[in-house]
Amino acid sequence: MTALPARPQWTAIGRYRHALWLLASRDLRVRYSTSVLGYFWSILDPLVMAGIYWFVFTQVFDRSVGEQPYIVFLLAALLPWMWFNGAVSDCTRAFLKESKLIRSTKIPRTIWVTRLVLSKGIEFLASIPVIIVFALFTGATPHWEALLVVLAIAMQAVLIVGIGLIVAPLVVFFRDLERAVKLALRFLFYASPIIYSLGDLPEGLQLWAAFNPLAGIFSLYRAAFFPGELDWVAVGIGGAVTLALLGIGILVFRGNERAVLKEI
Repeated sequence: MTALPARPQWTAIGRYRHALWLLASRDLRVRYSTSVLGYFWSILDPLVMAGIYWFVFTQVFDRSVGEQPYIVFLLAALLPWMWFNGAVSDCTRAFLKESKLIRSTKIPRTIWVTRLVLSKGIEFLASIPVIIVFALFTGATPHWEALLVVLAIAMQAVLIVGIGLIVAPLVVFFRDLERAVKLALRFLFYASPIIYSLGDLPEGLQLWAAFNPLAGIFSLYRAAFFPGELDWVAVGIGGAVTLALLGIGILVFRGNERAVLKEI
């Protein structure tokens, strides 16, 4: 009698990674299952926004911000912003949307935050060819600093996880926090160097602006085509703030996990 093949022995990390991928891929399938355009919806919104800001700052106002070609400069920060904005917004409903499934599973509850970061991150990676296409059409030259995009992605993922671990459990107890987060994201869009660069700010504000971790992260993305945008001071300060937010997020999440499970 032929022996049945043994089941693979999953480690705790292996089980977590497997479940994370299943949940993230399910999110993507659900999101695009009823959509005719599918993938194109993930890039249409930032393209429309980029087109509006490009028209306003290059055709309407006689003022120069950022670098030329401006559309590439804009997309290099706008696309990662869409990842940040979408993931943080979804984290406000991470425990409320699928409360029954969360209560019935034994996998670490942090996965309900990390799977949103992963699924939105995959959408971001799928939008990168858009920047490449515009760079080809506008003559933007890539530089070796494009390798720093890997560091930018890693820092941004850690940042979103940290914020998500803070927001997700607190919204369960304070439902108004969901709307407060949306308002904060709207403010953060204009407070972050997306439609402008750190260099466009007055010197007295540049150091304070660097405490926004997105400032350093966006400078890493933009350095791929605009090496002069790379600001290691902003990257260093942003990295420290990112790690601090991750630490706070872990403490907040662990301190409220049991209470969250009772509340939902």
